[in-house]
Amino acid sequence: MARQKKRFIAGATCPKCDSMDTLMLFIENDVEQVECVKCKHRFSEPKQQGTGSEREFDQVIGVFKPE
Repeated sequence: MARQKKRFIAGATCPKCDSMDTLMLFIENDVEQVECVKCKHRFSEPKQQGTGSEREFDQVIGVFKPE
């Protein structure tokens, strides 16, 4: 079994125990999971959240128009 890479989320506060800097992020079964190392509260973000921008040209920095 491969070892999972776990990262702490700086400045984040646990929604259950209100402790700061205790949340770690890791991937389990291709789903991002967040767990508090203090109270063991665990949650994941729904797939539809964070899917990207709805604006049409969000990635465009500028448009070059030669004259």
